[in-house]
Amino acid sequence: MDHYIHETTIIDENVEIGKGTKIWHFSHILENASIGKNCIIGQNVFIGKNVKIGNGVKIQNNACLFDGVEIKDDVFIGPSVVFTNILNPRAFIDKKSEFLKTLVEEGATIGANCTIICGHTIGKFAFVGAGSVLTKPVKDFELWFGNPAQKRGMVNHSGDILK
Repeated sequence: MDHYIHETTIIDENVEIGKGTKIWHFSHILENASIGKNCIIGQNVFIGKNVKIGNGVKIQNNACLFDGVEIKDDVFIGPSVVFTNILNPRAFIDKKSEFLKTLVEEGATIGANCTIICGHTIGKFAFVGAGSVLTKPVKDFELWFGNPAQKRGMVNHSGDILK
Protein backbone atom coordinates (compact mmCIF):
# COMPACT_ATOMS: atom_id res chain seq x y z
CA MET A 1 0.00 0.00 0.00
CA ASP A 2 1.36 3.41 -0.91
CA HIS A 3 -0.96 5.48 1.30
CA TYR A 4 -2.82 5.14 4.62
CA ILE A 5 -6.60 5.33 4.92
CA HIS A 6 -8.20 4.70 8.31
CA GLU A 7 -10.84 1.95 8.24
CA THR A 8 -13.62 4.38 9.27
CA THR A 9 -13.02 6.66 6.27
CA ILE A 10 -15.56 6.50 3.44
CA ILE A 11 -14.12 6.78 -0.07
CA ASP A 12 -16.63 7.04 -2.93
CA GLU A 13 -16.03 5.87 -6.50
CA ASN A 14 -13.51 7.43 -8.89
CA VAL A 15 -11.41 9.06 -6.17
CA GLU A 16 -7.67 9.49 -6.76
CA ILE A 17 -5.34 9.39 -3.76
CA GLY A 18 -1.62 10.00 -4.22
CA LYS A 19 1.28 8.04 -2.82
CA GLY A 20 2.20 8.78 0.79
CA THR A 21 -1.14 10.44 1.65
CA LYS A 22 -2.72 9.74 5.04
CA ILE A 23 -6.45 10.05 5.70
CA TRP A 24 -7.60 9.74 9.32
CA HIS A 25 -10.77 8.67 11.16
CA PHE A 26 -14.33 9.34 10.01
CA SER A 27 -13.46 11.37 6.91
CA HIS A 28 -15.58 11.20 3.75
CA ILE A 29 -14.19 11.71 0.25
CA LEU A 30 -16.88 12.04 -2.43
CA GLU A 31 -16.77 10.87 -6.03
CA ASN A 32 -14.36 12.35 -8.56
CA ALA A 33 -12.27 14.07 -5.89
CA SER A 34 -8.50 13.95 -6.29
CA ILE A 35 -5.91 14.19 -3.53
CA GLY A 36 -2.23 14.50 -4.37
CA LYS A 37 0.87 12.89 -2.93
CA ASN A 38 2.06 13.21 0.68
CA CYS A 39 -1.07 14.92 1.99
CA ILE A 40 -2.46 14.66 5.51
CA ILE A 41 -6.23 14.69 5.84
CA GLY A 42 -7.31 14.92 9.49
CA GLN A 43 -10.24 13.21 11.13
CA ASN A 44 -13.83 14.04 10.23
CA VAL A 45 -12.86 15.94 7.07
CA PHE A 46 -15.43 16.24 4.28
CA ILE A 47 -14.11 16.52 0.72
CA GLY A 48 -16.90 17.05 -1.80
CA LYS A 49 -17.42 15.91 -5.36
CA ASN A 50 -14.84 17.07 -7.89
CA VAL A 51 -12.63 18.78 -5.28
CA LYS A 52 -9.00 18.91 -6.38
CA ILE A 53 -6.20 18.85 -3.80
CA GLY A 54 -2.53 19.16 -4.76
CA ASN A 55 0.57 17.57 -3.26
CA GLY A 56 1.84 18.14 0.29
CA VAL A 57 -1.46 19.63 1.53
CA LYS A 58 -2.39 19.46 5.22
CA ILE A 59 -6.09 19.61 6.07
CA GLN A 60 -6.79 19.57 9.79
CA ASN A 61 -9.74 17.96 11.63
CA ASN A 62 -13.36 18.87 10.86
CA ALA A 63 -12.68 20.88 7.69
CA CYS A 64 -15.31 20.96 4.89
CA LEU A 65 -14.36 21.44 1.25
CA PHE A 66 -17.35 21.44 -1.07
CA ASP A 67 -17.67 21.02 -4.85
CA GLY A 68 -15.93 23.91 -6.61
CA VAL A 69 -12.85 24.05 -4.37
CA GLU A 70 -9.35 23.59 -5.76
CA ILE A 71 -6.31 23.49 -3.47
CA LYS A 72 -2.83 23.76 -4.98
CA ASP A 73 0.40 22.26 -3.54
CA ASP A 74 1.68 22.76 0.03
CA VAL A 75 -1.43 24.50 1.38
CA PHE A 76 -2.29 24.38 5.11
CA ILE A 77 -5.98 24.33 6.06
CA GLY A 78 -6.60 24.63 9.79
CA PRO A 79 -9.16 22.78 11.89
CA SER A 80 -12.85 23.46 11.27
CA VAL A 81 -12.31 25.56 8.12
CA VAL A 82 -15.39 25.69 5.89
CA PHE A 83 -15.43 26.53 2.18
CA THR A 84 -18.83 27.53 0.79
CA ASN A 85 -19.90 27.04 -2.83
CA ILE A 86 -23.18 28.98 -3.12
CA LEU A 87 -23.57 32.69 -2.31
CA ASN A 88 -27.25 32.60 -1.40
CA PRO A 89 -28.33 29.03 -0.53
CA ARG A 90 -31.93 28.01 0.09
CA ALA A 91 -32.95 24.54 1.24
CA PHE A 92 -35.98 24.54 -1.06
CA ILE A 93 -34.18 25.67 -4.27
CA ASP A 94 -31.67 23.53 -6.19
CA LYS A 95 -28.76 25.87 -6.96
CA LYS A 96 -26.12 23.31 -7.97
CA SER A 97 -25.74 25.09 -11.30
CA GLU A 98 -24.64 28.20 -9.38
CA PHE A 99 -21.58 26.71 -7.63
CA LEU A 100 -18.72 29.20 -7.64
CA LYS A 101 -15.09 28.12 -7.84
CA THR A 102 -12.67 28.85 -5.02
CA LEU A 103 -8.95 28.50 -5.71
CA VAL A 104 -6.27 28.36 -3.02
CA GLU A 105 -2.84 28.87 -4.56
CA GLU A 106 0.45 27.17 -3.63
CA GLY A 107 1.76 27.54 -0.09
CA ALA A 108 -1.18 29.49 1.34
CA THR A 109 -2.30 29.09 4.97
CA ILE A 110 -5.89 29.26 6.19
CA GLY A 111 -6.15 29.37 9.99
CA ALA A 112 -8.52 27.48 12.27
CA ASN A 113 -12.25 28.18 12.14
CA CYS A 114 -12.19 30.29 8.97
CA THR A 115 -15.15 30.53 6.64
CA ILE A 116 -14.18 31.04 3.01
CA ILE A 117 -17.00 32.52 0.94
CA CYS A 118 -16.96 31.03 -2.56
CA GLY A 119 -15.90 32.60 -5.82
CA HIS A 120 -12.48 33.95 -4.87
CA THR A 121 -8.79 33.12 -5.15
CA ILE A 122 -6.40 33.04 -2.23
CA GLY A 123 -2.95 33.82 -3.62
CA LYS A 124 0.38 32.06 -3.32
CA PHE A 125 1.80 31.98 0.21
CA ALA A 126 -1.04 34.20 1.46
CA PHE A 127 -2.09 33.91 5.11
CA VAL A 128 -5.69 34.05 6.36
CA GLY A 129 -5.77 34.34 10.16
CA ALA A 130 -7.79 32.09 12.46
CA GLY A 131 -11.49 32.84 12.85
CA SER A 132 -11.72 34.96 9.72
CA VAL A 133 -14.68 35.24 7.39
CA LEU A 134 -13.14 35.79 3.98
CA THR A 135 -15.40 37.52 1.45
CA LYS A 136 -12.86 38.91 -1.03
CA PRO A 137 -9.90 37.69 -3.10
CA VAL A 138 -6.45 37.64 -1.48
CA LYS A 139 -3.27 38.36 -3.45
CA ASP A 140 0.06 36.56 -3.12
CA PHE A 141 1.81 36.99 0.26
CA GLU A 142 -1.01 39.07 1.76
CA LEU A 143 -2.08 38.73 5.42
CA TRP A 144 -5.83 38.91 6.02
CA PHE A 145 -7.85 38.42 9.18
CA GLY A 146 -11.05 39.50 10.94
CA ASN A 147 -14.79 39.33 10.38
CA PRO A 148 -15.11 40.31 7.67
CA ALA A 149 -11.44 39.68 6.90
CA GLN A 150 -9.42 42.67 5.74
CA LYS A 151 -5.90 43.04 4.46
CA ARG A 152 -3.66 43.67 7.49
CA GLY A 153 -0.19 43.36 6.00
CA MET A 154 2.17 41.06 4.16
CA VAL A 155 3.98 37.83 4.98
CA ASN A 156 7.10 36.22 3.59
CA HIS A 157 7.53 32.71 2.18
CA SER A 158 7.86 31.30 5.73
CA GLY A 159 4.69 33.03 6.93
CA ASP A 160 6.45 35.64 9.02
CA ILE A 161 4.71 39.03 9.17
CA LEU A 162 6.68 41.72 7.37
CA LYS A 163 7.10 45.08 9.10
